[in-house]
Amino acid sequence: MSSAGATPRKLKKMDGSAEGEEGRDYDAETQKALEEIDSCQNEIDALNERASEEILKVEQKYNKLRKPYFEKRNDIIKRIPNFWVTAFVNHPQIMAILEDEEEDCLHFLSKLEVEEFDDIKSGYRINFHFEDNPYFENNVLTKEFHLGSTGNPASQSTPIRWKEGHDLTKKPKDRNASKGRKRAVEQKTFFSWFTDHGDPSADDIAEGI
Repeated sequence: MSSAGATPRKLKKMDGSAEGEEGRDYDAETQKALEEIDSCQNEIDALNERASEEILKVEQKYNKLRKPYFEKRNDIIKRIPNFWVTAFVNHPQIMAILEDEEEDCLHFLSKLEVEEFDDIKSGYRINFHFEDNPYFENNVLTKEFHLGSTGNPASQSTPIRWKEGHDLTKKPKDRNASKGRKRAVEQKTFFSWFTDHGDPSADDIAEGI
């Protein structure tokens, strides 16, 4: 809201009752001023909406321009052995939840990309590309963050097709004690984060990626 002052809508709220406000008689000059304020606010709201649309178009334009550079960077990264697992191990938030065997699994992570939706504001997805590995059948694991039907943040992820005996979400959770890594009370791990959709609005791991 700009500094134009209280609109008639806000004045009604401050009075405590819309019905009481409608029944109040203003002198002609005050009523005219209130109507002019409301008209100004409508113009401001319309400009704000236009600004949002234009900003969105600019973001979409530059996302397309960035794409070939992201692809070029990914090609360069492929020349560096164990790039992504090294990056994760050195990331303070991810390191804190990373199990030993999950770290071994991430040696097979060959590419990571963050893909925004076309309208940008409604969400994005994180794609983890894996080489063939002994842990699961998937070549790509995706976690998506978006606005749900209620307008609140929501998330979903690819079902992981674990190979027999290698489901890392069912492994013991105490192997990191020897590394001195601090663990959250709920014993969150990397793959439990991937499959958890409890509170997407407070997902520090996704923000870090």
